[in-house]
Amino acid sequence: MTSPTTRGGFRARNIVINFFGQIIPLVVGIIAMPFVIKGLGVESFGILSIAWMLLGYFTIFDLGLGRATTKFIAEELKKGEIDSLRSIFWTSCRMNLVLGFIGGIIIAGIASFLAGYVFKISPGLIDATRTSFFILAASCPIVLVSIAFRGALEAAERFDYVNSVSAVSSSLNFLLPIAGLLMGFDIRGIILILMISRLCSALAYLLLCFRVFPFLKGSISINFIHIRRLLKYGGWVSVSNVINPVITYLDRFLIGSLISIAAVTYYAAPYEIVTRLSILAMSITMTLFPSFSAVNVAERNSLSGLYSRSIKLLIVFMTPLIAILVIFAKNILFLWLGVEFAEKSTVVFQILAIGILMNSLAQIPYALIQGFGHPDITAKFHLIELMLYIPLAWFLVWKLGIVGGALAWTIRVTLDSLLLFAASIKFISLDILLDNGFKRCISLVSLTICVLLGLYLFGGTILFKIIISGGVLILFAIAVWYYALDVNEKKLFSTTTQQFIGLILGTK
Repeated sequence: MTSPTTRGGFRARNIVINFFGQIIPLVVGIIAMPFVIKGLGVESFGILSIAWMLLGYFTIFDLGLGRATTKFIAEELKKGEIDSLRSIFWTSCRMNLVLGFIGGIIIAGIASFLAGYVFKISPGLIDATRTSFFILAASCPIVLVSIAFRGALEAAERFDYVNSVSAVSSSLNFLLPIAGLLMGFDIRGIILILMISRLCSALAYLLLCFRVFPFLKGSISINFIHIRRLLKYGGWVSVSNVINPVITYLDRFLIGSLISIAAVTYYAAPYEIVTRLSILAMSITMTLFPSFSAVNVAERNSLSGLYSRSIKLLIVFMTPLIAILVIFAKNILFLWLGVEFAEKSTVVFQILAIGILMNSLAQIPYALIQGFGHPDITAKFHLIELMLYIPLAWFLVWKLGIVGGALAWTIRVTLDSLLLFAASIKFISLDILLDNGFKRCISLVSLTICVLLGLYLFGGTILFKIIISGGVLILFAIAVWYYALDVNEKKLFSTTTQQFIGLILGTK
């Protein structure tokens, strides 16, 4: 049996690996996006943003099988059931492949309607947009089957393999458009090479699955018992998978249809970067979900402490960062994308930054609830949010434009976070959650936010703000270390830092 200390170090390593796997595309995106926008133009970049949106929406056809694959393979690994594991893997892959073909047919069927009637696109770009949607439709089976491959690797907690592929694939989302522009491609050619990249990623995931699970090369069969098992769990997950892309991408969809496709660019550029600030939350939840999935009733209390520490870690790291982004939003946009974006997108950037903090915190209870086998709870919450969000987003975009889209999204993720935290109390010990300096942590964060917001309202030169903000953050870090962290959390932080440095130096 793995000792807690060893297990803690293993989790720390996985968190660091997942963090690197997401920070690399973030940095690439920050550097590459100005060149992509300039090369494509505002309207063509808006079409590319819609293409990214549709790629995210393909998960509705997955019926929750990716998440179910991770959960049940994690369970079979713990029990050592090799035959059952192999059957679950290939059953999930075949089901996802079939569902991908069905999804592709649906996307192809509505491509002309989307290009010609839904989005406000210049007449000269309608044909290119329609063709781009057809290319996206053809990629749907590839995207869905790769979800099953990745789910198996995550169940085995091989996040080194997962991130070696996903970091490259996500980075290519930004780099390939630049390569396409240099080769003289229009938006159709760029989306085509993006789809070829997705195919290569799927093949890489499959080959890595064979390396981790050599026995998968054996018999390939579908087990109807596993179909029912996957669909029973995945059914509720699929409800979330259908609703999640709607509530995630509805803002851009409404902006493109109610305002213009060009306005999508002024919204999507800050959105693509700000929402990637959830990398720490995603790094933690990717690591925790297999553990939550394989846990038994007797072990649940021990995970309450892990749950509490994960939330505290997010609050400590993300809240001051978000406050800094709000203060310097206009300066960041000016240096990154120029004066036009600084004028049109600053308020959007600030509102979305606040929203991503709430959305990041919600990832921990979301993983806990689904890992404990209750995807019905999260699905019901998403149904409630959908009914409230559609009219709210439509009204705010209609009245306030892209600022309204950001405001609607932030209101929705805040509600989602509150609901998930309320529901998670059923599965963890509230006493453990509030112990170990959690209240002191909240007090320190609140005080720091007040000081930083006072700095924002006070004004002053940029240099003055930078110096004072840096001093405040240093004092905050010292206070957290000595006042809010317990011995175990300090050990976890030290282990994580060592893993982080080790990966940078290539010694881990």
